[in-house]
Amino acid sequence: QVQLVESGGGLVQAGGSLRLSCAASGRTFSFYAGGWFLQAPGKEREFVATISWTGGRTYYADSVKGRFTISRDNAKSTVYLQINSLKPEDTAVYYCAAKTGVTAAMESSQYDYWGQGTQVTVSS
Repeated sequence: QVQLVESGGGLVQAGGSLRLSCAASGRTFSFYAGGWFLQAPGKEREFVATISWTGGRTYYADSVKGRFTISRDNAKSTVYLQINSLKPEDTAVYYCAAKTGVTAAMESSQYDYWGQGTQVTVSS
């Protein structure tokens, strides 16, 4: 079993930056691929970014390429999401997820564990 706890969300002005963290506990996190998803009000959860367990492979949604960076520190059992040049449309609850296996994945159905989410609100 893996428990995930997100942090780092908050209220920020457009153009600002945030760094979200996802701390894992329980089973050895380094053997899990990680992912970030977001859910905006009234919309379905959607893929943001994913990273393989080595960190060597990363994939992003087209809407965030060039602004978001996913990374991980397996020694700290933590996955990060650096968000730059924030836009009001980035406002959402951001969820981290862990997937059994080493390969990154963009489909939420492939993830086994989820955090409780952290709110990101971007004001114009």
